Amino acid sequence: MKLTDTLIKVINKAYPENEFIETNFGSYDLSLKTDDDGRAIMIFIGKKDANGKIRGERYARRLKFGSNGEVIKDHWEHKGPATP
Repeated sequence: MKLTDTLIKVINKAYPENEFIETNFGSYDLSLKTDDDGRAIMIFIGKKDANGKIRGERYARRLKFGSNGEVIKDHWEHKGPATP
């Protein structure tokens, strides 16, 4: 699954810090892991199996900051299957 603009708006929201959040996005199950500032840094998107694990795709966020803390680069990388 490709990250759409609508999905990126959902995952770019501020969430509780250092949490693993499970939610739904359309017909997909979505799990996000957040960093110290409440930004999503890893997402799993797909369908949950009988054990509660998501079978689908995994993405990781790459953030690069400047010397005064501004975000220089914000990029999502596809890391492959969420649960092989």
